[in-house]
Amino acid sequence: MSDLNGYYFEDLSVGMAASYAKTVTDADIVLFAGVSGDTNPVHLSDEFAKETMFKGRIAHGMLSASYLSTIFGTKMPGPGCIYLSQSVRFKAPVRPGDSVLATVTVSEVLPEKNFVRFDCSCTVDGKEVLDGEALLLVPAWPE
Repeated sequence: MSDLNGYYFEDLSVGMAASYAKTVTDADIVLFAGVSGDTNPVHLSDEFAKETMFKGRIAHGMLSASYLSTIFGTKMPGPGCIYLSQSVRFKAPVRPGDSVLATVTVSEVLPEKNFVRFDCSCTVDGKEVLDGEALLLVPAWPE
């Protein structure tokens, strides 16, 4: 692995994993709303959110999912990989102040096209809040 290239396709094997941890702040939620355009008041209004099934504000589900992209683009495989697909299932809310641990694990290496499949998970205090699967194209070692 190098800082500019991360892991090449040939470096990856089933079972390899990487993680990223982030505590979700109010600023993160407001900025994500601005960038994404998702201004649902369940994310932004205490008064509105306390009347919902969540009984308080929650972070955007895609904010937690974006931490998976952080891993892919910066840690494993790292710079140069191409995100092809992602499935996500949201299992529990993430609230302001929660610390999210995102983890990706290589589940399959497909040499025909340099594709790598990853199992994906986000947890808060050991409770899974998101799971899914991603498929990435990973560059081979340069010749």
